[in-house]
Amino acid sequence: MALDFSTLPLAFQFTSPGPILVRIGPLTIRWYGLLIATAVLIGVMLSQYLAKRRHVNPELLSDLFFWLLIGAIPGARLYYVFFEWPKYASTPEKIFAIWEGGIAIHGAIIGGVLAALIFAKLKQVSFWQLADLVAPSLILGQAIGRWGNFFNSEAFGDPTDLPWKLYIPPERRPLEYVNFDYFHPTFLYESLWDLMVFALLITLFFRSLSGKPRLKVGTLFLVYWPAYSLGRLWIEGFRTDSLMLGPLRMAQVVSCLGILLGLFGLAWLYLLKRPLPDVIPSSKGDGEMRQ
Repeated sequence: MALDFSTLPLAFQFTSPGPILVRIGPLTIRWYGLLIATAVLIGVMLSQYLAKRRHVNPELLSDLFFWLLIGAIPGARLYYVFFEWPKYASTPEKIFAIWEGGIAIHGAIIGGVLAALIFAKLKQVSFWQLADLVAPSLILGQAIGRWGNFFNSEAFGDPTDLPWKLYIPPERRPLEYVNFDYFHPTFLYESLWDLMVFALLITLFFRSLSGKPRLKVGTLFLVYWPAYSLGRLWIEGFRTDSLMLGPLRMAQVVSCLGILLGLFGLAWLYLLKRPLPDVIPSSKGDGEMRQ
């Protein structure tokens, strides 16, 4: 029996109102920037709350987020520009136009991890303890930030006639799809997936407070990698604008590495029962999460 989707509510058909939220004189406020700022603010508050529950100084997380921004935002942009260099070679002034879109979460994570390692070393605290406290905020921030792609009419998938579909203006469509109106809303797929990963991480965090199970330091961040990467792996297959390295979609390559590294780290912790390498002596950084 064929299914007829034509009578379903049009609410499933997404249409961006445009990238600009409001203009006030020379000041332009864009949805993308507002969403990033909102994600950062919520992330700081959530990480501080989780830190309190683990009896970690919440001010440490405030200081850490400043470092994360210094590492993550340039990392996200440089990663994107590197793989899209032919587009920017003739217009280098556009390299810094981050408000127009064009950032990569994997670049942000790489930059953020490097910044967090330096921060942890300087403060003489466990990198993995910090990573566990930030992991839920990170995935929640990704869920919020994906809606910036919606407002910019970017990062969409192949053409589709499904009832959940995204209208893309003609000027934003790839040349080969110029005659198609509706596309897979991959921003929505990833946002919903990220929310599920957030629910998993936050559930593990609070269950560990009662010791069921009692998590070892580094567990949440290691769970984040395969949990997020599994979703990104299949969602990326829909995308029409993937960052490429030859015939390979880089997001899928990095996702595969993330799955392997996350599973290896969990096996290291729970099968080999060894603490993760850290920036401080193991006597300070290993063991179970603090109560």
